[in-house]
Amino acid sequence: MSEATLDPVTLAVLKGRLEQIADEMDATLYRSAFNPIIAEAHDACHGLYDGDSGDTLVQGKSGLPVFVGAMAFAVRAAKRAAEALGGMREGEVWLFNDPYEGGTHANDFKLVRPVFRDGRLLCFLASAAHWHDVGGAVPGNYNPAATECWQEAVQIPPVRIVQGGQINPDVLAILRANTRLPDSLWGDLNGQLAALELGARRLAELLDAYGDAVVLQALQALRERARRLMRAQIASLPDGVYSFSDVLDNDGVTDEALTIALDMTVQGERLVLDFSRSSPQCQGPVNISRATAVAACYVALKHLFPEVPANAGVLDAVEFVMPEGLVITAQRPRPVGGYTETILRMIDVIFSAAAQADPRRAVAQAYGTINALSIAGHRSEGARSGQRWVMFSFFGGGHGAHAGGDGLNHGNAPISTATIPPLEILEAAYPVRFTEWALRPGSGGDGTHRGGLGAVYEIELLERQAQAFVFGERGKSAPKGIAGGGDAQANRFSWHSQGAWHTPPMVSKMLGITLERGDRVRLETPGGGGWGPPAERSADERAVDARRGYLADAADAAHPGEQP
Repeated sequence: MSEATLDPVTLAVLKGRLEQIADEMDATLYRSAFNPIIAEAHDACHGLYDGDSGDTLVQGKSGLPVFVGAMAFAVRAAKRAAEALGGMREGEVWLFNDPYEGGTHANDFKLVRPVFRDGRLLCFLASAAHWHDVGGAVPGNYNPAATECWQEAVQIPPVRIVQGGQINPDVLAILRANTRLPDSLWGDLNGQLAALELGARRLAELLDAYGDAVVLQALQALRERARRLMRAQIASLPDGVYSFSDVLDNDGVTDEALTIALDMTVQGERLVLDFSRSSPQCQGPVNISRATAVAACYVALKHLFPEVPANAGVLDAVEFVMPEGLVITAQRPRPVGGYTETILRMIDVIFSAAAQADPRRAVAQAYGTINALSIAGHRSEGARSGQRWVMFSFFGGGHGAHAGGDGLNHGNAPISTATIPPLEILEAAYPVRFTEWALRPGSGGDGTHRGGLGAVYEIELLERQAQAFVFGERGKSAPKGIAGGGDAQANRFSWHSQGAWHTPPMVSKMLGITLERGDRVRLETPGGGGWGPPAERSADERAVDARRGYLADAADAAHPGEQP
């Protein structure tokens, strides 16, 4: 059925109602999760997926965009697993964290619930959320030295966590036995199940009100609209082949740069993203699966063409060339836990290639790393003495400048809508104190429009002892400007112990840093790249930069004599 056969007002109402279902599922999980990365940072996603293909139909506005592409692969994986056992049944929910089938990494648990009407499978509801700790060698699971997936986290294939409306106690026992934080896991799992239950009720109400056929027709019409809009946006770019490559610092195991290379072809309404020149899959955990790579491309395209709706129609208009065995199409058991760093670099190269086609549409590179930091130990005092604690968080940086103005200071990673957890929440939950949380002067790239500033975070340990682990990027190759704009400052991680500052041999990655009470870890995150020639920035704008303390004269003055 076509969009033309559906009343435009009805289509608009149904679009709003369907998106509201996904939004309510998001809100339900955010309000009930035990884990701050879900509850505060909103590292999760919910949506509706096609009953036959598993393709994305609707996603909530506050869910992570990177999950839109990846979750379609996850739904298909659950569907295949169910078909091998006789098919999907009413009253069940499938759970798994396999990153090679469902994308992203093993912390992201996917729950898939089939929706039946009169005994017929109509569609799927699905939830993805970042669980705090799921085993592996490193608390929080960002293991920069992993050489196979089992060193990163427990690997759970698609299994029924709910059967006949009841939680499967055998699966739950396996999950609880493979985490350092079983209470957090239990709370997050219940939050996801509650979100899916709410979504099923809301969808049933909508189907009862409008009829199954009309709602399915609206979903098809919305996908067709996204496909047409995407093709029109592609056609607005000049035809040509636009190439760009960038690098990752290293894979955490071997200190050699890895290339992410793109040849982008625009021909009328046809867009081809060819990553064939990228580095082969590597030993360390910066590999990603093909599902994750496709999802990263989706996020970049949504940034470039924000008017296009968030569903699978966006991807219908794009051809992906990603041969097997690359760092972006890695296969089991290659580790993939640091997927965030690699998809950020994929987004960077898409932005920079698009800038060659139309610099007024593109954005300069953002800070390019989440700086995943874990600090973990045991309580040594009070009623909770001996209790395990794991602080995991990610951190912000500057966004790239664009034709319309300066980049955003201290923003969230462009792979998602996840927010940086507030320091008050982290300090309340864990024995740490933030001694500094500030903008990093001079960290944004110069240009007609200045790149946004990165940030400085310094964290003091308040417990007797702990270990720290960091998994970052952009320590060697800074975010780049476009259209003549300057590059940003590179990432810098250090820690202070035994009276001196230290930096990692791998620059942006480090395993098992021993901390004593009063020791500190320090992150100085990159800014964003600049846009346009610096000579064209006005004197008035530079005076405002100076008055606000944005310029480089104070950039490295925090502790110049102490840093190595």
